[in-house]
Amino acid sequence: MSSELTTESTRRRLTERQADTVRRLTDAAVVEVREAGYEGLTVRNVARRAGVAPATAYTYFASKNHLITEVFWRRLHALPPVAETVAAPGTGGVVTVLREIALLVSDEPELAAACTTAMLGTDPDVRELRIRIGVAIRDRLRAALGRDDPKILGALELAYAGALVHAGMGYTSYARMADRLAEMAELILPDPE
Repeated sequence: MSSELTTESTRRRLTERQADTVRRLTDAAVVEVREAGYEGLTVRNVARRAGVAPATAYTYFASKNHLITEVFWRRLHALPPVAETVAAPGTGGVVTVLREIALLVSDEPELAAACTTAMLGTDPDVRELRIRIGVAIRDRLRAALGRDDPKILGALELAYAGALVHAGMGYTSYARMADRLAEMAELILPDPE
């Protein structure tokens, strides 16, 4: 592979210049959503903030949902490997992983709410990213659990998805969501023998 190429895009390989454009757009989206909220966010305004032509922005992001889901994906993808953050597999490791995923955007309430809404989008680019996000979360949970137990992993995934929607509906804060997920993990995981 050429050193001029990078794999930052979820759809295709990008040159360094293209990857920089995508990075500028995702960084600008975070600032824009802080200032305008999800409802006021547009790809056009993000492009302006990033110093990119709107047509260029739309070549990378089909919608604001796609753009915001990409922000979440990048943050998730940037987390250190589970082996670096989890001392030993089991309940404690699962709690650590759920907490780090829940806290990815918790200190930015507008972005957190935008991510919840965006990831429920139906356009194909969002669906593709949602699959990647789901696979990454499952892989992190599996590594933290230390085994491949489909029932437990499924329950943990449902707990995470439910907590995300619960926070998105305003029933709890995103920061509190991390504590609630820890409680759920302790209920779901069997006591060590």
